Amino acid sequence: MAHGRTSYVCLPCRASYKQFHPGYHERGRVCPRCAGALIHVGSAFAAPRRRDTEAWRVLSVLLHAGVRFHKSYCGGPGYRPRSLREVRERMDYARATGEPFARALVRGALPR
Repeated sequence: MAHGRTSYVCLPCRASYKQFHPGYHERGRVCPRCAGALIHVGSAFAAPRRRDTEAWRVLSVLLHAGVRFHKSYCGGPGYRPRSLREVRERMDYARATGEPFARALVRGALPR
């Protein structure tokens, strides 16, 4: 069975591209605008508008923490924070509890 198309992003260009998933021996993808490396984000990714700087900052934090947007058994990637306030709340929670940062970012509701 062939792989379907999946999303890649270039953070400096704030651009998203749908491309076929590479094989194991294929090299990384390159941004057609800046020739920088594209980041594989998964097939359940919906890109924010290019001028929405806050959404791209949130996306950058998620990607640098190792969070991706792959489909799960339920059909979607699960909860992802959409504002910097939500990211800060989860960062504070992770520092206070010792929970890994990536796990705290995808936690739907924080215990009070």
